[in-house]
Amino acid sequence: MPERPPKKLAIVPAYNEEASVARVVSAINEHRPDFDVIVVDDGSTDSTSRCAERAGAMVLRHPFNLGIGGAVQSGFQYASRHGYEIAAQVDGDGQHDPRYLSVLVERLCGDQEVDMVWGSRFREEAGYKVPFMRRTGIMLFSGLMSAIVRQRVTDPTSGFRMTNRRGIELFARDYPHDYPEVEAILMMHAHRLRMSEVPVRMSPRLGGRSSITNPLSVYYMVKVLLAVVVGLFRSRPAVEPGAEAPVIAQRGI
Repeated sequence: MPERPPKKLAIVPAYNEEASVARVVSAINEHRPDFDVIVVDDGSTDSTSRCAERAGAMVLRHPFNLGIGGAVQSGFQYASRHGYEIAAQVDGDGQHDPRYLSVLVERLCGDQEVDMVWGSRFREEAGYKVPFMRRTGIMLFSGLMSAIVRQRVTDPTSGFRMTNRRGIELFARDYPHDYPEVEAILMMHAHRLRMSEVPVRMSPRLGGRSSITNPLSVYYMVKVLLAVVVGLFRSRPAVEPGAEAPVIAQRGI
């Protein structure tokens, strides 16, 4: 009897992304029809939900805005409850190219299986332009995360990510909220889960506005740095490799 392929979900967090969300959903369906798609409408005031439904996505709508972390965690909770074994985050603004989902799946499920993989804009020179202050912050977090997790991390702020069942269960229970990408790497390391990067190309957003503008870049860097410092001393339930349920252990990193 042939082995059943893993059940896969694409989580698309979206806040006022009516200009792009339908194209994102359609692209996922075109390039990876084996992925179910759920759009988490994080309290949008435009027609994001309607556009997503028309494109064929399931929609989970928040009554008010929780922020990117809350939206992504809702997606992981849905994945956990409905038995998905692989979950990917694909942002609703069109920056993430769904054609690279195949690259992420191959790395996640390859010979040296990992628990989370993310797409890096900087692993190879891909021509992606980032404002100076944001690139400075990315380089700072890159060096810090590389030192903490003891492996090369070139794009710790990338939200183009994919996890297996262990990662789904972890993020369904606990997920950083304001600017979660860097902290999520720290969480994976604290829980002894394995991670990897793959090079991808990303595009400018198709519409709407980024929540991290140049004036907020310094605030973002300071806030995430504080969160990382706190996270280094935070005790968490540790998921041992291969375990289905967490084993409670008091530890730092």
